[in-house]
Amino acid sequence: MANISAEKIKETRLAGGKRMAAIKQGIDRTKAYALEDAVKLVKDRAKSKFDETIDVAINLGVDPKHADQMVRGVCMLPNGSGRTARVAVFARGAKAEEAKAAGADVVGAEDLVEEVQKGNINFDRCIATPDMMGLVGRLGKVLGPRGLMPNPRVGTVTMDVTGAVKGAKGGSVEFRVDKSGIIHGGVGKSSFTQAALVENLRAFVDAVVKARPAGAKGTYLKKVSISSTMGPGVKVDTATVTTGPVV
Repeated sequence: MANISAEKIKETRLAGGKRMAAIKQGIDRTKAYALEDAVKLVKDRAKSKFDETIDVAINLGVDPKHADQMVRGVCMLPNGSGRTARVAVFARGAKAEEAKAAGADVVGAEDLVEEVQKGNINFDRCIATPDMMGLVGRLGKVLGPRGLMPNPRVGTVTMDVTGAVKGAKGGSVEFRVDKSGIIHGGVGKSSFTQAALVENLRAFVDAVVKARPAGAKGTYLKKVSISSTMGPGVKVDTATVTTGPVV
């Protein structure tokens, strides 16, 4: 049985290697393509049985180890993200009712804090009203590593519960630079039209550009590449990815 299993693993790896080699054909790995061309290349190669996510990776000229070079923000994708997020809201009274009416999946106060402390995290996005942050602050070690901690800088600590919930469900995407100076984000699905993906990508990059920190010196937007879940990366000409000047 062990030999049969090893053979199957080998066959799977070989098939995967042949598939990747086939979809890489026609892509010049040394070339940076205009955004529209890059999107077409990625879409044409997203042939999986599921609707692949289109991802963008942006290499920034920052050193996140310095507090004045941290990049974080939120972008409302004009054509949505293509995924349905489960949203939790920490709120009481009228604001809790408002959250439920807006479509929040989980709403609570002390009871929700207890559930999270037990490890019951059945949501993808987290919102809190300002008066709840004394309680929610206890969950920093649980929610923080998952990127779920509410933060006023990205609009997830707010009294506008309706707007925050609808944004989270309708296509708002949070971003944060990692320790290597790269921002990753999902900007749609392979089933989206080319025009919709181009519009989403430009909106996302524009949001990252607007979030440029005061401590960033020199070239801020260094490299941009896009890919689908199962496809190869395609380099994008930075001069074609923003609606404003490249920085």
